[in-house]
Amino acid sequence: MNDYLASVILGIVEGLTEFLPVSSTAHLRLLEPWLDISLKDPYWKMYTVVIQLGAILSVVVYFWGRILQFCHSYPRGESGTKRWFNHPLALTMLAFVVTAGPAFLLTKKIEDNLESPYVMGGALLVGGIIMWVVDVLFTRPTVPRMEDMKVIDAVGIGIAQIFSAVFPGTSRSMSTIASGQIFGLSRTAALEFSFFVCIPTMMAATLYSLLKFVRGKEGQVPMDAHRWVILAIGFVISFVVALVVIKWFMNWVRTRGFVPFAVYRIILGIIVVALAMKGILHA
Repeated sequence: MNDYLASVILGIVEGLTEFLPVSSTAHLRLLEPWLDISLKDPYWKMYTVVIQLGAILSVVVYFWGRILQFCHSYPRGESGTKRWFNHPLALTMLAFVVTAGPAFLLTKKIEDNLESPYVMGGALLVGGIIMWVVDVLFTRPTVPRMEDMKVIDAVGIGIAQIFSAVFPGTSRSMSTIASGQIFGLSRTAALEFSFFVCIPTMMAATLYSLLKFVRGKEGQVPMDAHRWVILAIGFVISFVVALVVIKWFMNWVRTRGFVPFAVYRIILGIIVVALAMKGILHA
C-alpha cells in the first residue's frame, strides 16, 4: 500500500483508539497485514511511537484549563483542605510512579507479549468481561470528582495499570477506568483521572522508546524527506482525531456507560485469537 495512505489510516486508528478502552496496540497489529507493512520494521516501530506522541499532545491541549487550575491550587486545593500528597496533581504522579517502576523492570516481558496475538486477544477478551461486570455492578460512586480522590485510590489505579503494560490488549484506559470504578470513582472522575495519568505515563514510555531509537538499540532507521513527511502526517492526524475523540468520549460517559466498549472488546478479542489460529496474525 502507498506509504502516505498507510500513514493516514494508522494516524486515524491511533487517534480513535488510544484513549477509548479498546487497546490501540491491538488495532495497529490488526492493521499490519492489511496495510502490507511490518510494524516490526525499525522505521514503522518508531512511527507508532511518534504518532502516539501526537495523541498525548491532544490530552494536554484538551485539559489545559484543568491542568492550570490544579497547578494554581497546589498544594491546598480549591477548597483549601488538601495537602501536598493528596492534591490531584500529587495523586496523578503517585499513580504514575506506582506503574512506572514495575513496568520498567518488566520491559523484557512486555516486549515478548507485544509479539503474541494470543496474549493480546486474551487480554481484550478478559478485559472486556471485567469492564462489563464492573460497569454493571459499581453504580453507586462515593468519589464524584477527581478532586475527591484519596491516596489509596491513586495507588490502586497505578497497580491496575501495570497489568495493561505487561499484557498488551488490556488497554491502559480500560484498566484505569475499571479500577477507578471499583475504588468508588464516578465514571466521569475515573475517565478524567485516566486522561491525567496518561500524560506522564505515556510521555515517559514514548520518550524512552524514542531514546532507544536514537541510540540505535532498536536498529538503524535511515531518514529522508519522504519518511519525515510520513511521520508528520501520522503525528498531525493522530493529534486531531484524538482531540475529537476525547471531547466526544467525555460527553458520552456523562450520560452512558462503558458496556458498548466492553462488548466490542470481547468481539475483537475473539477475532484476534481466531486470526492467530489461522496464521494471519503471528508473533
